[in-house]
Amino acid sequence: SKVRIVRENVVVLELGTLQTLKRFKDEVSEVVAGQECGMQFAGFQDIRVGDVIECFNVETVARTL
Repeated sequence: SKVRIVRENVVVLELGTLQTLKRFKDEVSEVVAGQECGMQFAGFQDIRVGDVIECFNVETVARTL
């Protein structure tokens, strides 16, 4: 997944990559909303309290007439 990290209404990471997602000690592909998990981002280690993490997928859609 791609990741955007927003700190105090300023985007500090745009189109980052979610490298690892863990639930307890197991690596998982998704986590249910409201449950705790661990995340690691490729090339970014500066997570602070209050940061908003947005995960999303980028899709390419062919145009039709």
